[in-house]
Amino acid sequence: MKYRFVCTPTPGYDDNKPTNMGRKSFDARCSFSGGKPNRCVIFPGNVSMVAEALERRNKNWIVRTKIASDLIVQVGDSIFHLHKLPVVSKSEYLNRLVFERRSNGERGSKSPKIHLDNLPGGTETFELVVKFCYGWKVDVTATNIAALYSAAHFLEMSDDLEKGNLISKTEAFLSFVMFSSWKDTFQILKSCESVTSWAKEFHILKRCSEAIAWRACINQKAFDLDDFDANNTQELKPEGIVDSSWWFEDVSSLRIDHFIEVIESIKRKGMKSELVGLCITKWTAKWLSQISFGLNNITPKHLTRQLRRVTTESLIKILPEEENSVSCNFLLHLLKLGLLMKINGELSKKLERRIASMLEQCCVADLLVKNHGENETVYDVDTVIRVVERYVSSVLRDPAPRIFVVGRLVDGYLTLLARDKHFKANSFQLLAQALPKTARHCDDNLYQAMDIYFKWHPNLTEEERTSVCKTMEYHKLSQEARQHMMKNDRLPVRLRTQLILLEQVNVTRSMTGAGSTFRRTKAQAIIRVSQGLEKEWMRSQKEIKMMKEEVETMNMQLNQLNMCKIELQKQVQSWH
Repeated sequence: MKYRFVCTPTPGYDDNKPTNMGRKSFDARCSFSGGKPNRCVIFPGNVSMVAEALERRNKNWIVRTKIASDLIVQVGDSIFHLHKLPVVSKSEYLNRLVFERRSNGERGSKSPKIHLDNLPGGTETFELVVKFCYGWKVDVTATNIAALYSAAHFLEMSDDLEKGNLISKTEAFLSFVMFSSWKDTFQILKSCESVTSWAKEFHILKRCSEAIAWRACINQKAFDLDDFDANNTQELKPEGIVDSSWWFEDVSSLRIDHFIEVIESIKRKGMKSELVGLCITKWTAKWLSQISFGLNNITPKHLTRQLRRVTTESLIKILPEEENSVSCNFLLHLLKLGLLMKINGELSKKLERRIASMLEQCCVADLLVKNHGENETVYDVDTVIRVVERYVSSVLRDPAPRIFVVGRLVDGYLTLLARDKHFKANSFQLLAQALPKTARHCDDNLYQAMDIYFKWHPNLTEEERTSVCKTMEYHKLSQEARQHMMKNDRLPVRLRTQLILLEQVNVTRSMTGAGSTFRRTKAQAIIRVSQGLEKEWMRSQKEIKMMKEEVETMNMQLNQLNMCKIELQKQVQSWH
């Protein structure tokens, strides 16, 4: 909806001509209609000079009147040829500058020159100011009110000089728009991008943010899902109820600094933390869609690396502290982005701790954070490793039985990533070893992940296969898994040999008596092999050779026992 705030002469005068000089009365008429453009017609007070027109000749702006110009104001590259009386009568700032030049010896100069290089809004805004000073019609909309309001304050055009001056008129329009039009409030915020510092100084950003927060929270309180009985399917929603996230789309379109202002205002108004978290997630998703990671040219080009780093840090700082207000997956994306942008170390650690505290409630899908590089894994592994290590460091200080849940989570994550051709053996090993060995009751899931990984990576060296298998513990495998491993030609030869030897030891144990020397020899072998599995499986080829010799000795003893058994059976049969 378009609003027009118009300073015009009295009815009966031509709109294209200024008001009569010397008019002392002040009048105002405001019309705000729904279907038509809103129009506020205000008749200014004392108009000091009649001006026929404001003409532009290249970079020169000339007020055409019967009196010669006696004041030059330069705004950027544009030069305005004006008159002191109508300008200084409404602007305390210009009045002061003119007086200072006269005091500094420029009395003889017919047209003192004033530079306004830092005027909010520049030439376009000053053109509106000039029209206002000369009593011409001024159209004010949501797109130019921020700059004009700031310029009015910059030029000190208050009612102390003249009743109904530009500050009071723009203030009235600004207040009306902010509390009557949701869309125009965002338009004002958008227009503040060109005058951000002035908009902050004159509290335009704060006021717009509070107006947006007030509307968003009012609609939230109009209907709360918690007030309804979930089991009562006959309950009808009240008429006019809208989705509680109706404001997300508009708020997520704001620039980061304006977005932060709005979010902070919404949080102060008491908005539910879950809705705040979802809105931050939506804004971040929009922002991330504009950036391509892993490329030399990051789009959009006008976003510098420093700006992206500051943006990431700002997003982390405004996250609601309440539990479950944001998802683990979103936080992982934010952490990945923070590590890429090299954000403040304390902020990244804080984020890691928060994600680590959520791992016990996560599923594998929550850990999936996509990479964008050509030679990278489909999903980011390094960030997950950091979080798991942070979790382990916190659990070791305060052990909890829920660590087994995280163990299953990591094994499921490894199984999912095992088919990725870019998944390095070193990364597999680091993630598998990030958890302590006590985190797994059974290593069957870990073995499944390893088997899939070896199947999809047939070109791994023997050393790489051995390093991947170091985390797995033989005694934590089920009998089915052990049988499968001994037949699995994808495993390292050394590991398969050890497994076969151990199985032979187990067979021997089942066939020998409780008190025999042979059993003690077998027990020592089991201990020795188990230690070898935990400490790089075996320390030397010499030990393997000794194990083979020992097994051969045990086989000979078994043969002797079998022979004795046969002879005893024959003797028993002969007795009968």
